[in-house]
Amino acid sequence: MTTPRLRFSPAPTGYLHVGSARSALFNWLYARRVGGTFVLRIEDTDVDRSTPELIGAIHDSLGWLGIDWDEEYRQSDRFDAYRAAAADMLERGLAYHCDCSQDDVKARNDARGDGSSGYDGHCRERGVQPGDGVVVRFRTPDEGVTGWDDLIRGRVEFDNAVLEDFVIVRSTGVPMFHVANAWDDLDMGITHVVRGEDLVNTTPRVLLLRQAMGATDQPMYAHLPLIVNEQRKKLSKRRDDVSVGDYRERGFLPEAMRNYLVTLGWGDPDGQEIRPIDEIIERFDLAAINKAPAFFDVAKLESFNAEYIRALDDDVFLELIRPYVSAEAHAAIVPVVADVKDRCKRLDGAAEFVDWVVGPPAEPVEKDWKKHMGRAEVPEVLDAVVADLEALDDDAWTAEQMEAVVMGVGARLSTEDRTVRSQMPVRLALTGQRSGLPLWTPMVVLGRDAVLDRLRDARARLDA
Repeated sequence: MTTPRLRFSPAPTGYLHVGSARSALFNWLYARRVGGTFVLRIEDTDVDRSTPELIGAIHDSLGWLGIDWDEEYRQSDRFDAYRAAAADMLERGLAYHCDCSQDDVKARNDARGDGSSGYDGHCRERGVQPGDGVVVRFRTPDEGVTGWDDLIRGRVEFDNAVLEDFVIVRSTGVPMFHVANAWDDLDMGITHVVRGEDLVNTTPRVLLLRQAMGATDQPMYAHLPLIVNEQRKKLSKRRDDVSVGDYRERGFLPEAMRNYLVTLGWGDPDGQEIRPIDEIIERFDLAAINKAPAFFDVAKLESFNAEYIRALDDDVFLELIRPYVSAEAHAAIVPVVADVKDRCKRLDGAAEFVDWVVGPPAEPVEKDWKKHMGRAEVPEVLDAVVADLEALDDDAWTAEQMEAVVMGVGARLSTEDRTVRSQMPVRLALTGQRSGLPLWTPMVVLGRDAVLDRLRDARARLDA
């Protein structure tokens, strides 16, 4: 049995699109699942836009996601093979030279007035010779169909008659990616091609070229569903966050990002989505991929990320947040690290939980202030808390005492007719917000003077 060989073929654009990352991941998962070979093949036929820095960005993003590869190739190293393949097709009459410009093609289509827009085969029999502005086009068959059995989409077929003669070598002599892909897949023995649905229309071209190169078989194709945004539109760099690097910079963990990408089109029958990568590899199946569009839900990604953050050791979490928080905020987080970690959705959000400790409190939302500070007993609550805190010795300024004082005031002022809630007025006075970390340890970190000043300020605000 032939060992499965899968490839991921990104173009060096300077960033890794989440859709491309999902394609890489699915190829990698299947290769690891079946003991196959995962090939990284850089599509750098556009040599002017393929700098080492751009290629390095691919390596960096894949490495961050934990996706390794067994072999690596660059198409720019194989131009001679592609040109030789094109020359062979020219010699056998399977390709021809064409000197038509795009304006020429458009003018002829407009003159026909039949709504056609593709190339019309004008140069098939003209005997155009190589020269400036001359490309090489593949001569598509006039009859028959080109198709394949897609692992996700089922049988897919294209009538050859509607496939235009397409360019395989530019006028600059640089081969197009269609001929490069066909040659490389054949030369490298690629058995499975797993890629996005948006490339379905390019597949018949590659298959026709593959046949012209002497192949009698086809790789197994699996065209993954599109990834769409909230408006059910394909993710676009113009309107969406599509770079893996953007999510990395915003404090998403690679394990969470990888796990979430797996769910964009695939899910285990048991319904469990968050699981270790070893289990995902063991269960992954190309045939189980859904062909419906996959919604990229950032809120769900944050939920995945929060789960992975909660599973971190405290010391690991504290180290990971260093690039995202100031030294003061980091110091304030240390004594409440467990509480911050349990609430944090992204690493870049860790500092917000102690903003009020290292800086002034937030300005309260007006409706929250009116609702929670407008009750008749609040002035009495604040007065009592201030008095009880002032009575504490410095060595009694502990988290346990903070809780005892604040909750004790509420219990002491409660009667049979009403229950006095003392924690919310204190929270709003100290933080400016109605939710956040448990107050007690941060009150100790904030210190006696700052705590009492904020409580007195809030009390004065009620009088005003």
